[in-house]
Amino acid sequence: MSNDILTHVEAGVMTITLNRLDRKNSITSAMYGAMADALATAASDPGIRVAVLQGHETVFSAGNDIGDFLNKPPAGMDSPVFRFLTGIANFPKPLLAAVCGPAVGVGTTMLFHCDLVYAGDNAAFSMPFVNLGLCPEAGSSLLVPQMLGYHRAAEALLLGEPFMAEAALEVGLVNRVVPPTEANGVAQAAAKKLAAKPISALVETKRLMKKGQQQLVLQQMAEEGKSFSRMLGEPAAKEAFGAFMEKRKPDFSKV
Repeated sequence: MSNDILTHVEAGVMTITLNRLDRKNSITSAMYGAMADALATAASDPGIRVAVLQGHETVFSAGNDIGDFLNKPPAGMDSPVFRFLTGIANFPKPLLAAVCGPAVGVGTTMLFHCDLVYAGDNAAFSMPFVNLGLCPEAGSSLLVPQMLGYHRAAEALLLGEPFMAEAALEVGLVNRVVPPTEANGVAQAAAKKLAAKPISALVETKRLMKKGQQQLVLQQMAEEGKSFSRMLGEPAAKEAFGAFMEKRKPDFSKV
């Protein structure tokens, strides 16, 4: 397992930590694979009752590592990124997240699959896919309008406008906003409470709550994946990524 992803199991709780602080926890293909494997282990191990995703008090994730992403673009639903996304969408047990600082792209969209989310008051959520010539992923084109309402979703997904912790609390994306130094601890405390409850009741309750849209989410995720892969090779994305690597402002006037 990559050293950029740390896992720890204690008292029935698996904690999955993004541990690439020098790169703002930007996620590589290897990291997606490590997180997918960790979630699969947590789902199948009867000794693990709850999983927690966390980063550092200064940053949750800057999203995809652009260089790694361009060198290893996702190739089909068996790729590490899609294994991770289907893993969080299908995870049967309680899944929590502690989010501080920037949560960019997938750093935000993965949260729509979590059951409880605790944010530091420095958290900043953004889904700037359009700015990269791409479309949303992780089922977010379905889940974001459902949670935020259409107009706020359009602001987040079409304009790519960031929103802060208090706004995320208002729309229900996060359960509680706390000082950044407390977020991971608050998530751990909630995880321990859940781990002490009957796992059969937790799993069945989650299944029933998600039953009405689970298949829709997976279908949307698959459709997004097809569009995302196609758009990666189109002029807008090439210009956006080229500009990023060259540290210049992209010019979309001819695409």
